[in-house]
Amino acid sequence: MRKKKSKEQIHYNMSRVKSSGSLIERLLARALWERGLRYRKNVSNVFGKPDIVFLKKKIAVFCDSEFWHGFDWEERKKDIKSHQEFWIPKIERNIKRDQEVNEKLRDEGWIVLRFWGTQIKCDVVACVDEIERAWRRRNGQV
Repeated sequence: MRKKKSKEQIHYNMSRVKSSGSLIERLLARALWERGLRYRKNVSNVFGKPDIVFLKKKIAVFCDSEFWHGFDWEERKKDIKSHQEFWIPKIERNIKRDQEVNEKLRDEGWIVLRFWGTQIKCDVVACVDEIERAWRRRNGQV
């Protein structure tokens, strides 16, 4: 049986969740750099503040963690047992915001690519291949 965490322990754990520079972001960035694709990270003047940006090519890349961005949400929301009144609306708002960001960026001519954390961890090469294909399309090299 798991010991219930105190409010202080929960606060400490939540304060350690990174909004940028996460493991999945670093894995993808390193693989892109090794491939010779140069990017900018966390560009605040691009709507939605993508994790990785190719400004001249107008390509925005987001590295989404499964919990915060609602991977397989209709099934996974059943797994949330405590504080459902907080977590379910919060994650659903994150999902809605991701959709709004995608739509606005695409309307502005951006290519938007989103990868789940498990995609990046399990097959970073496939993720980089997809980004490189988008980069080449924008470069007229298709």
